[in-house]
Amino acid sequence: MLLFGHRFIPSISFYHVLDIDSITNTPSSSVIHVEFSQNNLDIINHAKVNQIALSICCQTITEIIYASSLDASFIVVKSDLAEKANKIANDYLFDAKILVLIEEESEIESLALLGVDGIIFSNAIIKINS
Repeated sequence: MLLFGHRFIPSISFYHVLDIDSITNTPSSSVIHVEFSQNNLDIINHAKVNQIALSICCQTITEIIYASSLDASFIVVKSDLAEKANKIANDYLFDAKILVLIEEESEIESLALLGVDGIIFSNAIIKINS
C-alpha cells in the first residue's frame, strides 16, 4: 500500500494547480494534482503532452474512467468511492494507482482490506498559485 503524507513515512508531494502557468511554480519531477473538470482539461492535456506525472481527483465512476483514459498516474477518490474505484481499476487493468483521500490514520486498515493501491493525507497536497 502506498502512503502519501503520513507522518512516519517520507513521500513525494502532490502540487494542486489551478492553471498551466502554476505548473512552472512546482519543483521538477512533481506530481501535478487537479480536480476532474472540463475546465481543467487544458492542464490535464498539458501534463500528458509534457510527460508530467498527473493526479486527478474524481467524484464519480465516470470521472474515474475518464482519468484513466487521460493517462493519470494517480486517481484520488474519497472513502465512499474507494471500493467501487478499486474494483473498476482491477477489472479494467488501469495503469493509474487508486489513492483514497483520508484524514485519520484509523482509516488505513479498512482501506488496506479493500485492496486499494494507497492512501493520501490532505497535507500531501500543496496548493500552488500562479
